[in-house]
Amino acid sequence: MSSQKKETGKKNGRELEQEKTKKEMEEKEDVRLEEYGQMTLNGNKARKNICLLSIIGEIEGHENLPGSSKATKYDHVLPKLAQLEDDVGVDGLLVLLNTSGGDVDAGLAIAEMIASMSMPTVSLVLGGSHSIGVPLAVAADYSFIVPTGTMMVHPVRMTGMVIGTERTYE
Repeated sequence: MSSQKKETGKKNGRELEQEKTKKEMEEKEDVRLEEYGQMTLNGNKARKNICLLSIIGEIEGHENLPGSSKATKYDHVLPKLAQLEDDVGVDGLLVLLNTSGGDVDAGLAIAEMIASMSMPTVSLVLGGSHSIGVPLAVAADYSFIVPTGTMMVHPVRMTGMVIGTERTYE
């Protein structure tokens, strides 16, 4: 009897430890989603691990935006993309976009990383994907936009002067 109680106690102890570990992982996942807009989708029928990466607000590059601005920091996104490329447990990448643009160099770096991924990549524009958001949207293997979504490319600006369309096409 005593050995059965010990065995049951060990099982209960292991189960409690597993539940605690699972809860800690869920909390970390919640923090990652809240802080970085990233999470792994694995509750699908095909049992595939799809990484969700959201690019929302302005894309922050070398200069920091005010704390009141919603921004996606490229120095958070690039290491995450490199980590995903190295993770054999991840089957694909879904990029959700709702951005007004931002730092061109940072956006192009993210777009190049997305385009070079060896796993399947899909982008979905929800709301808008303007300015540098356009190359981000089309960098994925498959790009989608909701019917009410918008994408805008503006003229190139140099020294404050806007280059006209006619001259740009010439």
